[in-house]
Amino acid sequence: MDRLLNTVRPYAWGSTTAIPDLLGTAPTGEPQAELWMGAHPGAPSRVDRGAGPVALNEVIAADPRRELGDDTVARFGPGLPFLFKILAAADPLSLQVHPDLDQAKAGHADEEARGVPVDAPHRNYKDANHKPELICALTPFEGLCGFRAPDATAELLAALDVDGLKPYVDLLRAHPESAALREVLTAVLSAERTAVAGTVTEAAAAAGRLAAEDVPHRAAYAAYATLARHYPGDPGVLAAMLLNHVLLQPGEALYLGAGVPHAYLSGLGVEIMANSDNVLRCGLTPKHVDVPELLRVVRFEATPPGVLRPEADVDGAEEYETPVEEFRLSRYALAPGSAPHRLDARTPQILLCAAGRALLRGEDGTELTLGSGESAFVRAGERVELGGEGTAFRATVRATSGPYS
Repeated sequence: MDRLLNTVRPYAWGSTTAIPDLLGTAPTGEPQAELWMGAHPGAPSRVDRGAGPVALNEVIAADPRRELGDDTVARFGPGLPFLFKILAAADPLSLQVHPDLDQAKAGHADEEARGVPVDAPHRNYKDANHKPELICALTPFEGLCGFRAPDATAELLAALDVDGLKPYVDLLRAHPESAALREVLTAVLSAERTAVAGTVTEAAAAAGRLAAEDVPHRAAYAAYATLARHYPGDPGVLAAMLLNHVLLQPGEALYLGAGVPHAYLSGLGVEIMANSDNVLRCGLTPKHVDVPELLRVVRFEATPPGVLRPEADVDGAEEYETPVEEFRLSRYALAPGSAPHRLDARTPQILLCAAGRALLRGEDGTELTLGSGESAFVRAGERVELGGEGTAFRATVRATSGPYS
């Protein structure tokens, strides 16, 4: 097992205090948005096995079967198939969607064939992988996730009483679900920005007024008004009004599969995803928005947000159930005096202490203590006991058989 030395990403939407508070360090005054744990080449964690810190992706590349195990390499290749993060949002992130695996492979191959540089601002597919993800709240966490039912959205928009929204209300009421959602999102994102800016401004003002009243969707109205303050005149504000508003309590989670539009608005959480950078943006960002490709990837179906609560597992963990193979997230409540949890796995693991202290003990007697916000990498097949006092999370790969399958 190896203590991880991790990198903080200073994206503009990040909190200046949440990650420092978790780590017990002094704020720098700059945004600290994400702390990455894993082997993504954009900001790999580092480990020190006696010769100084080395990037984890380089350690894995030197002997992938030893680090990841035969099962993981056979299914996903010689790289860690997930990326684990602590995410701290003070301001809203972009409204976005992720492709499925076939779309990612085709899109990446097409852009490669056309010679689009991987760092080009208009590049959609940085790699050939999909990006299912799970966000688990450490504090109250606000977000948008999936399309609301068209009739409910029509009611929400009609209550704003804005002339520019009335055509969207009519479309939502006149067509079947998939067609209604497609037509409205297409109309919003294809409209001339200057023409729609006035509607966004009026809708935001009306949303702010309704947020102060005892009305249905009050919390959602408040969220949309906040988005408009951050992104005045942005058509993405209207696109966001098509989505479910969600407030997670600590320990609750959201799973976001391919084609589901979403945005994180505020809060601190742990996030795990397939190891990919593929994002198609719908708005609320100065970055490139490829409307035709976005409309090809979005799944136009109303889906409840599906808040996940962990389920007890046989080894004393609480697991967040998802349909993907690349990652599995579990939570442990650590209590002093309790028997340690035996973490046998044929797949690699990252263990994160989210509160208190976590004690890891290897079968050779070596020990590693993690404080709040600290993490460790455990290679495949390495037996570890987990104890301590507080809360720990375990990120690993879903095995096909054997221990922890």
